[in-house]
Amino acid sequence: MEDLIIYSSTDGQTKRICETIKDHLALNDRIKIVSLDKINKVNLEKIKKIIIGASIRYGRHNRKVQDFVIKNKHILITKKTAFFSVNVVARKEEKSTPETNPYVKKFLAKTKWKPDKVAVFGGKVDYPNYNFINKNVIRFIMMITNGPTNTDNSYEFTNWEMVKKFALELKAL
Repeated sequence: MEDLIIYSSTDGQTKRICETIKDHLALNDRIKIVSLDKINKVNLEKIKKIIIGASIRYGRHNRKVQDFVIKNKHILITKKTAFFSVNVVARKEEKSTPETNPYVKKFLAKTKWKPDKVAVFGGKVDYPNYNFINKNVIRFIMMITNGPTNTDNSYEFTNWEMVKKFALELKAL
């Protein structure tokens, strides 16, 4: 294994994006996808390229992602690295780039990490699969941000062409 994709996903969309990136890299035998919860079983020193994908829930990335980057920054700075965030705010064009997305900017500022490539992708609002509390909290957030509020439907904001483009850029790393 030479390359590693680490993900933190709340409802599975970030993992789907990781799988798509792996498929487009066309080096499937050299790439492993690992949940952040199982990363302690991987020797990061032996990895050539590290890609980290993290989703947003209720306005922030999973704290474990930030802790992982800070704890392992001494290794990350010696590798080719990439980071991408998956969030519903990125559905808005004015917040769909790493330079304009508040979550990406905040994460990179807090961790003081400078990956070689950074991206942000729109996430998915999957009302039918949320429990009562999540469904209503997310519906309220969508209401105040002019997003979809019909809880009978799912809304996918991931631009899969942008995911593919990012994967192709990762090939060049």
